[in-house]
Amino acid sequence: MNETPPASGPATDDGPVDRELDTRGLSCPLPILRAKKALADMQSGQVLKIVSTDPGSVRDFQAFARQTGNPLLGQTTVGKEFVHYLRRR
Repeated sequence: MNETPPASGPATDDGPVDRELDTRGLSCPLPILRAKKALADMQSGQVLKIVSTDPGSVRDFQAFARQTGNPLLGQTTVGKEFVHYLRRR
C-alpha cells in the first residue's frame, strides 16, 4: 500500500486532503479494504483521497460510503484513474 503525504491545495470545496491512498493496479475488494484501514487510523472529519485504476471502484466506494456512514465527498475520473474523496465520520 502506497500512502503519500497530501498534495497542497484543496481536494474539494470542503477543504484539503489529509491523507492520500494509492490503490492503482489493485482490484476489488483491495481498494475498499485499504481505504477502510486508512480511515480507521484517521480522525473524525479528516479527508481521504483514494486513487484507483479499477473501474468498479466508482460503484464500490458509493456503496462503501452508504454502508459505513463515511460521506463520499466526490468522485472524478482522470484518464484511466478514478479518484474518490471520503470524509472520516
